[in-house]
Amino acid sequence: MKKAITYGTFDLLHTGHINILRRAKEYGDYLIVAISTDEFNAIKGKKAYYSYEQRKAILEAVRYVDEVIPEYSWDQKIDDVKKYDVDVFVMGDDWQGKFDFLKEYCQVVYLPRTVGISTTKIKEDLNQTNNG
Repeated sequence: MKKAITYGTFDLLHTGHINILRRAKEYGDYLIVAISTDEFNAIKGKKAYYSYEQRKAILEAVRYVDEVIPEYSWDQKIDDVKKYDVDVFVMGDDWQGKFDFLKEYCQVVYLPRTVGISTTKIKEDLNQTNNG
């Protein structure tokens, strides 16, 4: 069985998330999604609308996702690839080149992002609606 893994916060699930999950699943028979814990988001200076447990439950309901694991730190990726016997690491192309160090352990693929949508844009649009 070929395994793929991707990482992210996956807050406010939108079509861009679904597109990347669908395309990531095309690289393996089994897709693992590592989502940032609330504590890790705080370290990154981010605050998700939904808690880790809520985001995990939402992702577990997506048909392309086989397993959801916590992301605690930037440095866990090599360990995850080894622990879960991952064949392909998949990320959005806004991270192009940032994870090439994983090529020693698995294939690394950067996928184009869905144009015109992001969680940040949704939050900005909602703030404009509420403040306008």
